[in-house]
Amino acid sequence: MMIRILSRSPLAVIALASAALVMSAPAAADSDAGPAAPKMHRSAKSETIDQRISGLHASLKITPEEEGNWAAVAQVMRDNDAALRKLVVARETASPQPLTAVDDLKAYQQFAQAHADGLRALISSFDTLYGTMPDAQKAIADKVFQHEHAAHAGRASVR
Repeated sequence: MMIRILSRSPLAVIALASAALVMSAPAAADSDAGPAAPKMHRSAKSETIDQRISGLHASLKITPEEEGNWAAVAQVMRDNDAALRKLVVARETASPQPLTAVDDLKAYQQFAQAHADGLRALISSFDTLYGTMPDAQKAIADKVFQHEHAAHAGRASVR
């Protein structure tokens, strides 16, 4: 999928990279905005939101006692993914006329706001889950998120 708005700004690249960590936003990739535009490089192995949730479940070693809290985290991840996909579809089906600079900024603001709202919800639900984890499992979670953040940040490159 092509999203010119997300590929123009280094800030958009950073925001999208961090969104990919928590919301698995696979929709933003290459741009048709021209050779000078920054581009996101999608990993060779794109995963669906359900694959992402399953992978995190395994990596975090979620116990049967934690399943209730995990279900809330997983639902927030699905909701966040749906919100971003809705914006992507709206952007892709918008008028084929070029955006003005102001329209471009407004569209970026919508993505940034969805990202911020999604993070707020994810932090709330994950904080509840994290609070129930024993220290050893918290250490695993810390490493998983540090590793994932570094991996996703490394995939975003600006040309």
